[in-house]
Amino acid sequence: MSFGSPRRHYRRTDSTNERARELAEAGAPSGAVVTAAEQSSGRGRQSRAWSAPAGKALLYSAILSPLEERHGLLPLAVPLAVCEAVESLAPVSCRVKWPNDVWIEEEKVAGVLIEARPPRWAVIGIGLNVAIEPEEFPAELRWPATSVGRGVSVPAALAVLNVRLGEAVGLAADRVLEEYGKRDALRDLQIAWEGGPKGSESGRGRADGIDEAGNLVVETEGGRRLALGAGEVHLTLD
Repeated sequence: MSFGSPRRHYRRTDSTNERARELAEAGAPSGAVVTAAEQSSGRGRQSRAWSAPAGKALLYSAILSPLEERHGLLPLAVPLAVCEAVESLAPVSCRVKWPNDVWIEEEKVAGVLIEARPPRWAVIGIGLNVAIEPEEFPAELRWPATSVGRGVSVPAALAVLNVRLGEAVGLAADRVLEEYGKRDALRDLQIAWEGGPKGSESGRGRADGIDEAGNLVVETEGGRRLALGAGEVHLTLD
């Protein structure tokens, strides 16, 4: 699988995911990518805002079409691609905070937002902080946000992400789970959550890895084991 062609770039747009969704609905080919130097309404999970100074972050949305059964763990595979891309650009080590954040030393360097219309298409949205200085982050994001830095450029990040993402979407499920397990930032940490399954809408417990469906497995304080889906769950480190 190859990403990056065709590519549509905007100096400024509301959201690269919105533009990519429009293209996907219009029949754009798999592998098409939308990028922007700046976006006014970037968002992450649960409609959280994503803000970055113009030209200092990779604002990226890619189209994958059609969706097949092997893409069932796409939400896990994409953060792995981001980790691989970042590590190939700079001497850093990345981990994934379930479900969609990429960390460098427990600070968020990237986020992923996947929107899909199965089986027709998925839009893979990635926001990667590339060259943002600490004082350039909004005050409320200065911790835990970070940037790749180290002289890395946005074009370099784009080029390597296209390659790594193409590799990741083709991984078999067992390989995705194996690689994710190596980068699981929450494993064995105490967490709290809201929005869990019925009867366990909130709680505290120990993160115990990821199951075969991509759910976060937790062991509660009472000894129960639960599988939390990514849809509406809000996590905090306890």
